[in-house]
Amino acid sequence: MRSLLRGTRVAVSTGVASVALVVGATTSTAAPSTVPAGNPALSYAVEGFEYPNAANILKERGIALRKGDGHILLSDCAVTQDIVVNTNNLDNVDRGKYCFKVTGTGKTGQLTLEVPKVISITAGNYLVQASLTSEGQTTEVGVPKYDTTVVGQGANPTGNPAVLVKLRVKG
Repeated sequence: MRSLLRGTRVAVSTGVASVALVVGATTSTAAPSTVPAGNPALSYAVEGFEYPNAANILKERGIALRKGDGHILLSDCAVTQDIVVNTNNLDNVDRGKYCFKVTGTGKTGQLTLEVPKVISITAGNYLVQASLTSEGQTTEVGVPKYDTTVVGQGANPTGNPAVLVKLRVKG
């Protein structure tokens, strides 16, 4: 293979600029590149799984979307209703109804959030696990496919409101 590359020149043109690549005539040994530790010029992209635009959603819609894997997304109820969370907070822009879309090929996902005054959760074609808090207690609730589970003050009108803190989907 060494003899095939000897003296080979390749030109690539992008229409804006041309780049010439000259392949060496002899074999070479590549030395590993070292970068001094603590070089401030280097940075790493670390995914924190923060929900995009969360501050605006909190301000405009009254719910806090914290972190997730990107497979459960807040959606317009006219577009999709894979998961519907109903609250008794009727004075907000959504009139107490929040819809979520499930994305991805595996149809699994998770989202930590804070939706106050939840009274029911409805699932579409997904098994949904929800974590709710009320009076300092966390409760896990399963919602079967194509069903609604009543929670919080929906289940006990004299009880304290429940806050939805986590949604999980299992295809």
